[in-house]
Amino acid sequence: MTDKRIVLTSTGSEEEAHRIARHLVENRMAACVNIVPQVGSIYRWQGKVDEAREWLVLIKTTAAALARVQQAITDLHSYELPECICLPIEGGSPNYLAWIAESVAGGE
Repeated sequence: MTDKRIVLTSTGSEEEAHRIARHLVENRMAACVNIVPQVGSIYRWQGKVDEAREWLVLIKTTAAALARVQQAITDLHSYELPECICLPIEGGSPNYLAWIAESVAGGE
């Protein structure tokens, strides 16, 4: 396993997804953020099943920057309880993984 991570969150608007993504990259908390438009979400919230169109945000970062990413999502997100799930990157292209480290380094 590497020290690289993918963090997932979802937003209620494209603007919010871009605002969070740009903040994370500009502040060296993420090397890259992908925004997947209008995914369908079905979820249980406050005792009932609901449905929404959301923007899925995929954040490439490091384990060392994870706490800062989580705090930024909490601070910038409009949801009362924003999704913030971290997945370890088991492996990958050595050059790409080095680029993640270089892009996030200095912000930690």
